[in-house]
Amino acid sequence: MKTPPEPARNPLQRRDILKTLGLGAAGAAAATVLPGGEEAQAMESPQEQVKARYRETEHVKRFYALNRL
Repeated sequence: MKTPPEPARNPLQRRDILKTLGLGAAGAAAATVLPGGEEAQAMESPQEQVKARYRETEHVKRFYALNRL
């Protein structure tokens, strides 16, 4: 008995998919490089900019004591 011949693969379809993916990746990379406007600035008053932000309280000391390597 003869087995029916397998349909030939169409390499063009696979290439089209790879080409589309490559173009999409290039477009995404270009979108990140293009300038998008001004950078966002933090809204802090001068008093907030100079205030102390870190305080070593008892719970912070306990955390560091328990997590020493």
